[in-house]
Amino acid sequence: MIEVKRALISCWDKSGLTEFAKQLADLNVEIISSGGTAAHLESQEIPVVRVEDVTGYPEVLGGRVKTLHPLVHVSILAKHSPEHLRDLERLNTTPIELVVVNLYPFVEEAVKKELPLESAVEFIDIGGPTMLRAAAKNFKYVAALHHPDQYEDFLEHLMGNEGHFSEEYSQQLARKIFFYTSWYDGQVHSYLAGHDETASAPEYQSFHLEKKQDVRYGENPHQSAAVYQNFGESARGLAGLEQLWGKPLSYNNYVDVHAAYALIQEFEETAAAIIKHTNPCGAAISHKNLTDAFERALRGDSLSAFGGIVAFNRPLDGETAQKMSGIFFECIIAPDFDSAALEILQKKKNLRLLKLSPETFKGDGREVKILNNTSLIQAADATGIDSSGWKVVTKRAPSDEERAELDFAWKIARHVKSNAIVLTKNTEIYGTGAGQMSRIDSVKIAKMKAQQAERELSGLALASDAFFPFRDGIDEAVNAGATVIIQPGGSIRDEEVIAAADEHNLSMIFTGTRHFKH
Repeated sequence: MIEVKRALISCWDKSGLTEFAKQLADLNVEIISSGGTAAHLESQEIPVVRVEDVTGYPEVLGGRVKTLHPLVHVSILAKHSPEHLRDLERLNTTPIELVVVNLYPFVEEAVKKELPLESAVEFIDIGGPTMLRAAAKNFKYVAALHHPDQYEDFLEHLMGNEGHFSEEYSQQLARKIFFYTSWYDGQVHSYLAGHDETASAPEYQSFHLEKKQDVRYGENPHQSAAVYQNFGESARGLAGLEQLWGKPLSYNNYVDVHAAYALIQEFEETAAAIIKHTNPCGAAISHKNLTDAFERALRGDSLSAFGGIVAFNRPLDGETAQKMSGIFFECIIAPDFDSAALEILQKKKNLRLLKLSPETFKGDGREVKILNNTSLIQAADATGIDSSGWKVVTKRAPSDEERAELDFAWKIARHVKSNAIVLTKNTEIYGTGAGQMSRIDSVKIAKMKAQQAERELSGLALASDAFFPFRDGIDEAVNAGATVIIQPGGSIRDEEVIAAADEHNLSMIFTGTRHFKH
């Protein structure tokens, strides 16, 4: 156990500092400080020894150099060994057992305010991280705090141990310090990388995550799992979920909820989507109301919808909730729920109700996959559908109604696992073929799903996430009732595929953009 006799305090964020420092002073702790922090404490009539009185040197370079001095750092780095204590005695100084530093607000000032480079660099802290890292290295003898949220717990620990802290406690603080300072440096790097106009992608990428919560297990019971969010940021994406009802989410729930909400963000119109194992088994937009959108989405594959995830892009109302109440769903996610919907759905103990705004859901434009020790990072396939470059390649052009249907089908297709085929009509899913090794098999499965739902196989739109490599896919699409097709094009057999479409009097559009989803 180490008794705190001397503390070095240098804080940009003065939140809670007055009360914290007063309690240290009440414990007869000598407080060393500099600049604005010293002035703040003095204004509160808290005894302070200024750093320049310890070092014998004034602040220089307009305050850039205050604490970068041997007499500061030897007091932080000294072990309580005879050899080190003799060195301190020779230098006429004593150990510092507590370092309380929070850093210049680089993220808040430079990053979020998008300061120009010459202004941003002034918010890069040098002395602060140096003191924190020195204290964390010497955790056996020095405790280090970097955030006001830590003050109360530290004081409780100190009071409970008669002004002492334990090595175990200090080591936990040190672990946080090294994570925090690495995150801080990572933010500086990311900012500077963003100002490198010659790079299409940064040379280095860093991720700093903090655990939000554990989940019971991963995809399977033998796999451990937890939910993490970006450190230092307000909760974004699914980390920003507000769970209104139900038991905790599982790993698979998170994955499926993300797929469902990503799909529903495609539509400005009132829409509903039902996801099973990340693939849409039903989706529809409605020009009437949310209940109509849900009922039409359910027709896409009512059998597979059992145990699925339902997403809405409008607040869920009581009428729609009543229509859903007789079906088992794992989760429902929407921007909000009215009181009638909550009253109806909170009677179902195994249902989770999730509230999330579209703005909170938005990502940072990256997709990351970690494959053992290798990370793949790509720009997210998240841009809106731009039909300006679409090209009609068949003799028959689609009507305005058919083109609107193709737009709907294309938006759905990019949320289906490859090889992806989607059959739609009247802006609702009729059948989906997902994740097959053969594209023609995906067409057959989409047709089978439509037949199982007792759909009429005529006048359908078909969307394919990638090109048809052979004409047999077109022939099978006709058997499935397709009269219009949308696909990227780009096969060496495009002419053969187009000829097959003309032979069947189909209308076909090439988008020029592929939407594989692996």
